[in-house]
Amino acid sequence: MDELEAKVARFPTRPGVYLMKDAQGRVLYVGKAKNLRARVRTYFREGADGRPRVRFLMARVADVDFVVTDTEKEALILENTLIKRHRPRYNVDLRDDKTYLSLRLDVQNPFPRLTMTRRIVPDGSLYFGPYSSARALRETVDLIHRIFPLRQCRDREFRARTRPCLYCQMRGCLAPCCGRVTPEAYREMVDQVVAFLRGRSRELLETLRARMAEAAERLEFEEAARLRDRIRAVEETLERQKAVTHRPVDRDVVAMVREGAEAEVVVLVVRSGNLIDRRSYYLPHLEGDDPEVMGQFLRQYYRGDRIVPAEVVVGVDVGEDEARVLGEWLSERRGRRVRVVHPRRGEKRALVAMAAENARELLDERRKTKVGYDAALAELRDRLGLAGPPRRIEGYDISNLQGGHAVGSMVVFTDGFPDPRSYRRFAIRTVEGSDDFAMLYEVLRRRLARRDQPGWELPDLVLIDGGRGQVAAAAKALEDEGGSVPLAGIAKARVLPGGGAEVVRSPERIFLPGRANPVPFGRNSSGLFLLQRVRDEAHRFALALHRKRRARASLGSALEAVPGVGPKRRQALLRRFGSLKRLAEAPVDEIAAVPGISEALARRIKEALAGEERRGG
Repeated sequence: MDELEAKVARFPTRPGVYLMKDAQGRVLYVGKAKNLRARVRTYFREGADGRPRVRFLMARVADVDFVVTDTEKEALILENTLIKRHRPRYNVDLRDDKTYLSLRLDVQNPFPRLTMTRRIVPDGSLYFGPYSSARALRETVDLIHRIFPLRQCRDREFRARTRPCLYCQMRGCLAPCCGRVTPEAYREMVDQVVAFLRGRSRELLETLRARMAEAAERLEFEEAARLRDRIRAVEETLERQKAVTHRPVDRDVVAMVREGAEAEVVVLVVRSGNLIDRRSYYLPHLEGDDPEVMGQFLRQYYRGDRIVPAEVVVGVDVGEDEARVLGEWLSERRGRRVRVVHPRRGEKRALVAMAAENARELLDERRKTKVGYDAALAELRDRLGLAGPPRRIEGYDISNLQGGHAVGSMVVFTDGFPDPRSYRRFAIRTVEGSDDFAMLYEVLRRRLARRDQPGWELPDLVLIDGGRGQVAAAAKALEDEGGSVPLAGIAKARVLPGGGAEVVRSPERIFLPGRANPVPFGRNSSGLFLLQRVRDEAHRFALALHRKRRARASLGSALEAVPGVGPKRRQALLRRFGSLKRLAEAPVDEIAAVPGISEALARRIKEALAGEERRGG
């Protein structure tokens, strides 16, 4: 430690990022600093930082590295990149870091249509959202199509169409494909859609009412009636929206409620003065102080393709310097000024209180659920005869189609909750044909062979999707690898003979090695419910990989016949599109954007896939 402290004393006094590592070189913590030497030296001063996290962290630190940057903002960006790459255990772990759906409107097209996307790219299109619920987004799209008859067909279908489609006959499209609407009239409707999605619905209503009056004066009663129906639909939509401010502002309101080492963060999404969404994030195992946790949360929350609003209102004062650096970084991402504010009073403070109230309710609910899982783990200990509650449960499943593209999945539940970062996938290597027992044997042996590696510690319970046969195969793998791990299998419910037309189903059965009869569980058992969750997650995870491998194999075989597409180019196309369907739907310019693919080759690929589709159809 003295040598390490001497090394830190030679650190520069410039802004940058520091990385704390253990004896194996694994990154334990990534932090940013305005003054690298002064910030890192605080970790070595006794009593300078009394947080328990620092005490545990420094007990494991064997080395500290740094990267110098020109500004604090550059340090913030680099810190985000390094956290995403190394996933350090002592940084805030934002579990729900998924990419949300957004709406895309290609306004550069004379007749644009609305599409859903998870990627926001600077292509000149307008993006709206994001929406945390795919169902809510589809309802929004359906509503827009009922009010505004935008075209719904893809560009390829639009260019090839010679007569109006069914949507036109149902008055759900103006048929621009057949020249039934001018680009100017269509653009006017697109402007109305943009106003609607941006929350400027009051302006839209005034425009629509004026146009309805003009149509009535011209005795165009059918047009006036159509505008009247559109006005009613917009008004009904507005009644369902909650206005949280009378000013048309775009802001995110972020509040955190914390109890000890766990916290719930709620983000209220306000667009054009209307509350359109609420997102929540659970942060476990926290040791840092509230300003540091909030700062790390904001940096992770906005690091992806998320749309940045004009204002971020936070319930925790992150400090003047941190707010300034965050504002500069977010302004650069948005392309316009972004303010990060911590309100003391007024309307914004009321919004923070609303978000905090939501966070409190969610944290209380989560804690109640956790108590339920503690009871489930205790029940599993007693029913399965374990030495203690199975804090770490690993679930396994095999997925294949007649032996082809076979894969095995391993999912991990810690304290009753899924731990996706510990999930593992196994491509079957040694088994040919459809032999689930042999595949399961291979997967378990390969997993146990890694038990001494970091991140592969042995579980408290191994759960197999299957009955006596699968359990026997798993037990053989454990025996051959010398692993002493409790094992159980869960078999699906079976139909029992009942009287008359009534169907009687037995509860799902839990099997143990060397025991003929299944372990009895009640129908409403919390322990059985947890085992079902583990089994279902293992099945979902295995099936997802199996489908991905099949799709990649289909894409690779379809491309083999295209002249000029060798293994390297096939691999590049596989990485970019992932499936035959996505490649077939992609325009020529998007295919040509893949490294090594020219525009002429992209056209040949499109022609080959179109021919494959015709033969398949």
